[in-house]
Amino acid sequence: MPRRLFKRYMPNPERIKGNKSLRFLGTLIHDPNLWHLNRHSVSRAMAIGLFWAMIPMPMQMIAAAAVAIPARANLPISIGLVWLTNPITMPPVFYCSYKFGAWLSSTPTLQMPDQITLSWIGHVLQTHWQPLYLGSFVLGLLLALLGYLATNTYWHWWVRHNWRKRQEKRRNRDS
Repeated sequence: MPRRLFKRYMPNPERIKGNKSLRFLGTLIHDPNLWHLNRHSVSRAMAIGLFWAMIPMPMQMIAAAAVAIPARANLPISIGLVWLTNPITMPPVFYCSYKFGAWLSSTPTLQMPDQITLSWIGHVLQTHWQPLYLGSFVLGLLLALLGYLATNTYWHWWVRHNWRKRQEKRRNRDS
């Protein structure tokens, strides 16, 4: 089931490998482990994608891909998970990261204004970036660990569950 579920939404690796805009990567993306759906590659991809999704920076997908390739994690899953923080989810996620980072560093937090303006955002980014990045980094590490463990645990459970079902079918067929 995990493999079939992921395979349903995965892009075709041959089309991606043949993409002209990715030629600069050379043979790096031709490693079959970057496209395999097994417990190890998917668990690593979950960790990488969830970590980089929490880091407030432009081009998170490139950072996720740059880590996924040497880690031999599933590349599409690593990159796709970065989109958990999209333009709709970014404000609440990064505000919670900021509050968490401020709590960790014992820094007084700013309250949300009635109206968010570009000048307010600029002021916050200039003066309060440390709690934001601290909170994002720690939450990214925690989510990466949870994603890795949850994926690994679920994959193990699913394999054992299917094994037991097959064993029961054999017993029922043989008796």
